[in-house]
Amino acid sequence: MNKEMLNGLGAIILDASITVHKELGPGLLESAYRVALKRELELKGLMVKSHVAVELVYKDEPLGKAYEIDLLVENEIIIETKATEGIAPVFVAQLITYLKLYSKSLGYLINFNVPLLKDGFKRIVYKF
Repeated sequence: MNKEMLNGLGAIILDASITVHKELGPGLLESAYRVALKRELELKGLMVKSHVAVELVYKDEPLGKAYEIDLLVENEIIIETKATEGIAPVFVAQLITYLKLYSKSLGYLINFNVPLLKDGFKRIVYKF
């Protein structure tokens, strides 16, 4: 998928995230935002998978499921949802790890526990 298409999907993801945040507000559990965002993206016509297993390969040996992606949009974009005080560096590192292991180039870290969603929305690019 080319950069223009990925950026177009990113705009839809941002819009859907704002809609969810306006509807639910801050203060809920991460799982509530994840299922609501999945539904909102589906209502916008996107294919979304949740709880996607990521296998760890160590020295060319598959070791089984090591991680789980919150949402995978159109088999291209990884979304990690959070409901925390802020976006900690470890959350960014987690998303970068998922991008590497799943061979994807674009991800979004979305923290819904903020008064304004723009303060909780972070785009992460890996080998774009």
